[in-house]
Amino acid sequence: MSTIHEITLKVKEDSFLMAALENETRNKALRAIIETLRTHSEEIFAANAEDLKNGEKAGLPQPIMKRLKFDQSKLDDVCAGMEGLQTLPDPLFRTLLSRQLDEGLILKQVTCPIGVIGVIFESRPDALVQIAALCLKSGNCAILKGGSEAAHTNRILFDLIYQAGVSAQIPAGFLTLIENRTDIDELLKCDEAIDLLIPRGSNAFVQYIMNNSKIPVMGHADGVCHIYVDRDADLEKALPIVLDAKTQYVAACNTVETLLVHRDAAEAFLPRLSQACQKDGIKLLGCPRSMAYIQGEPCTETDFRMEYLDYILTVKIVDDMEEAIAHINRYGSHHTDAIITQCDEAAQRFMLLVDSAGVYQNCSTRFADGFRYGFGAEVGISTGKLHARGPVGLSGLVTYKYKLFGHGQIVSDYAEGRKSFHFKDL
Repeated sequence: MSTIHEITLKVKEDSFLMAALENETRNKALRAIIETLRTHSEEIFAANAEDLKNGEKAGLPQPIMKRLKFDQSKLDDVCAGMEGLQTLPDPLFRTLLSRQLDEGLILKQVTCPIGVIGVIFESRPDALVQIAALCLKSGNCAILKGGSEAAHTNRILFDLIYQAGVSAQIPAGFLTLIENRTDIDELLKCDEAIDLLIPRGSNAFVQYIMNNSKIPVMGHADGVCHIYVDRDADLEKALPIVLDAKTQYVAACNTVETLLVHRDAAEAFLPRLSQACQKDGIKLLGCPRSMAYIQGEPCTETDFRMEYLDYILTVKIVDDMEEAIAHINRYGSHHTDAIITQCDEAAQRFMLLVDSAGVYQNCSTRFADGFRYGFGAEVGISTGKLHARGPVGLSGLVTYKYKLFGHGQIVSDYAEGRKSFHFKDL
């Protein structure tokens, strides 16, 4: 039986073949995967039912159970994402720069795959499909490690995707599934084969990955998202936006967790919000000032840092937008934050000063998603600032190389003054 180190080295070899595949070959594989998943949907749902049954026996929290569920709706979503990927331009072989350094010496900057991407994720079987599809379209090989709670669903999804890909002439190393939790530590040591790690899980889990590997890590830990209701907010818009951001899919990382309300809007808005939250089963945790307007419990400072992934919302009244911005930058996770205001100047300032991957005006934080951005899908959301930020789609899974075309030129001629550079963008 091959070791994790041996497996990753073989994947690395195949990654060079993946990098050379034409766009039509990759799209053909995506079509084959869609057809296979739809044809075997009942088998997928049966495997998922087994995971859900085991999850109930284990007493998994409801937010985890919601993420774990893979039904017809989620199958339709992942297939729609792959169909969208096929229509997107090829992210590879694009010339970003073409420059003449001197006559007959041409420099080009051309996009290429990152290579081998290791993705470690929890709970969500649909993430396996999205990741596999995005890596395939971008010419990368993917090594996947899903949570044990989704073992049956992950296994059948992997088997179906793998068979469809190989039958479409994709190299065998394009997709690998790691199933033993003990293999994660070995995976973290494979820095000579794996080019990038994308962990999707708790803050403690992501920190563990970052602290125990030399491999570059991209991703986010918590999703502590905010909505700020400004003094110039249209309250008729604000209420459905807040409710959507909290309840549309409560287990998502782009769900709002803290609501900030300008003191001038609090009296008119918060009682209406409180009534709506009682109806929708949302528990409110309020600062001392907001408790005068809501039915709820007092919050603590710890609550401002919480990613609940549940029907719980922290509420705080602020004196002005500057206080709201300072709160978000201090307690937020730099994921997605929104302002509700009719004042475009206020919105522009909010968007300029809030240090998050996504900043919105007058819309739900739930729009922070690769599919909703038209990326086809996403491998995750990055709250870092290097290479990729926000929903990571195709553009976040490619890098570039410099290609220099010459006719016998040597550096000595330029260093010793016999020749000089004549830069010209082509």
